[in-house]
Amino acid sequence: MSTSRAIWQSRSPSSNSRVQPLADRGFSQLEYLGDATPFARQLHALLPYSPLFEDLSLAEVCLISPFMQVYRAQTGQEVLREGDAGDFMLFVIEGRIEVFKQAGSHPPRLIAVVTNGKTLGEMSLIDGNPRSATCIAEAGTVVGVLTRESLARIILEQPILGAKILMALVVMLSQRLRTTSAQLLASLEQAGRQDEGLMERDSGFV
Repeated sequence: MSTSRAIWQSRSPSSNSRVQPLADRGFSQLEYLGDATPFARQLHALLPYSPLFEDLSLAEVCLISPFMQVYRAQTGQEVLREGDAGDFMLFVIEGRIEVFKQAGSHPPRLIAVVTNGKTLGEMSLIDGNPRSATCIAEAGTVVGVLTRESLARIILEQPILGAKILMALVVMLSQRLRTTSAQLLASLEQAGRQDEGLMERDSGFV
């Protein structure tokens, strides 16, 4: 018996505590595939592409899998909708998801394409605030779902693993904040240079 299987059998939650389908979170239109246990090896193979889970071992993936639910979305189906409440994140197991952002009265703008191993919705997992973008399956897509409630259970039942996930979340969100701050600073500097150019050109009319 492998080490990961032994750990899984000795420490996995009972069948009575397994996660249930998320029909109340907008997933009723997606195909429910059960918890992520059958996908554990596939999840582990994708970890090099995941900043959040990249440091997890196969044994740790086997521990977290029963806490995750898996859904299949067909081409063109919404997975997340901008403005909807959310307390869960997604892990893309198969397929591609297009991310659209609404900009005022203009048509939604494609801002990103998320592929295997990437995650979505981490901020809502933490703060429960409305979604900031709409996510649509570009092709047949399989996603793993981790809710805030399931994360709390991981922290309670597997505290070392829970602390590891929380630390990875903090680091990832901190890196995103630094990137956003750098982009904002660059935009402000560019706007400042443009303003200086206007002042120089206008000085002849004073």
